[in-house]
Amino acid sequence: MAENIKTLHGKDTFLFVRKLKDAKTSEGKLIPFQTSLSFGPSRDSDTTQTKSGPVTTAGGIETDLSVEFINNTSAIVDALQDSLFDGDKLEFWIIYTGRKNAQGQYFSFYGRAIVSEDSNDNDADDLSTREVSFGVDGTPKRGWTTLPQSAQEAIEYVYRGLEALGDKETTGTAWKDADAGINSEE
Repeated sequence: MAENIKTLHGKDTFLFVRKLKDAKTSEGKLIPFQTSLSFGPSRDSDTTQTKSGPVTTAGGIETDLSVEFINNTSAIVDALQDSLFDGDKLEFWIIYTGRKNAQGQYFSFYGRAIVSEDSNDNDADDLSTREVSFGVDGTPKRGWTTLPQSAQEAIEYVYRGLEALGDKETTGTAWKDADAGINSEE
């Protein structure tokens, strides 16, 4: 087995979306509180029997995409309903934070879709949950993307010190592995 092969974990795979019409002015946004993400490109094929043996013809790519999450009041979650009710086209990215290239970019799939179904479960003794399914246009594209700081913070908050922030993002210094054993008595 190759030394550089790593397993990927579902907890490190996230769906980001934005309205296509907002592409020039807005970043893709994380759908908050995701509990499940299903992504399944597939291709139908037909086989014709000939005197020389079977010949297979491949059809186009069809992609199943759905996300489950705890229902919340974020603007991007409202955009999902806009897509369903108004037909707003969305861009989506499936980001695998467990896989990076040498430039620090994350492996991802990019595509365009509209919401085709949005179902809610609202049990009295539990959090409200939603499952949203998408109708994906064409073939999703593979690539590498940088996560803006806001996206990294949406996935996991960053370390902050005790002081008031003012205009700064943080007043502290995040832990690094090289910090192990440091104990200055100056």
